[in-house]
Amino acid sequence: MDTGKVILVVFSVVLVFRLAQSFDYSEEDLASEERLWDFLTEKQKRFNVFKANLKHVHKVNSKDKPYKLKLNRFADMTNHEFLMLHGPRQGTGFIHEGTSNLPSSVDWRKNGAVTSIRDQGKCGSCWAFSTVAAVEGINKIKTGELVSLSEQELVDCDSDNHGCDGGLMEDAFKFIKQIGGLTSENSYPYRAKDESCDSTKMNAPVVNIDGYEMVPENDENALMKAVANQPVAIAMDAGGKDLQFFSEGVFTGDCGTELNHGAESRWNEGYIRMQRGIDAEEGLCGVTLEASYPVKLRSDNKKAPSRRDGDQSIWPNKRVDHLTHV
Repeated sequence: MDTGKVILVVFSVVLVFRLAQSFDYSEEDLASEERLWDFLTEKQKRFNVFKANLKHVHKVNSKDKPYKLKLNRFADMTNHEFLMLHGPRQGTGFIHEGTSNLPSSVDWRKNGAVTSIRDQGKCGSCWAFSTVAAVEGINKIKTGELVSLSEQELVDCDSDNHGCDGGLMEDAFKFIKQIGGLTSENSYPYRAKDESCDSTKMNAPVVNIDGYEMVPENDENALMKAVANQPVAIAMDAGGKDLQFFSEGVFTGDCGTELNHGAESRWNEGYIRMQRGIDAEEGLCGVTLEASYPVKLRSDNKKAPSRRDGDQSIWPNKRVDHLTHV
């Protein structure tokens, strides 16, 4: 008897029973036979997706890889659906060029420059989270104060980006510069959906920046220099199935260079460690292709005059065409 199959079948039966107990439905869902079948079909589809993902996680973990996967809240999503939560990504000076004697490791949490992990939910707002995390970091470095800032303000108010349908960190940095700063998370909390811009809250910024810069692309050493000085926002290909269920270890898995997710350079619980020094100038998952960081020159947040007409950065910026989805 194949014990593994028996265990899987028993687990599946238990799971079906628990799912049946926890199905969330309303009277409207069951108002017609057509809706009832749609409801049951969707539940069956999700369970089939879950089983396929379970097999993938087990298969990867049974191999001798330096990282592990585990089921998480994305377990009932196809890899395409997971990818759609992120987004497509697509120059300036480089003030960190002169950095030498790079440290062997950098952990900005130990310097108090990182706020707690947040969840973007089922909204393609990774670009906003990456932008905000980088701004929070440089603000802590310059002012000594760690302030939790509002991603929702970017989602709702930054018209150059597309809210839950994606965006670019560079455009978000420009927006923050142009409006004179971001308000706090407490003032404008995250809701994981597109809403109308609250101009009253937008006009009450608590942290500002002076511009942003791009890290020279295809240059891992330049990225290391930037990270040694401040948290950096990067774009990466997060569409790989192993990334969908990453749990622990140093990620060395398969992924491409189609930049579709914004992240910040940090790891551990809610973080990921990525292999560096691979034989590809674009880095694993394309992490060296489009990295950027905010520039803050002052040690306070006194409101500086904003330039709304054509200002992209405090240095000239060469715009790169971007993809169509985040």
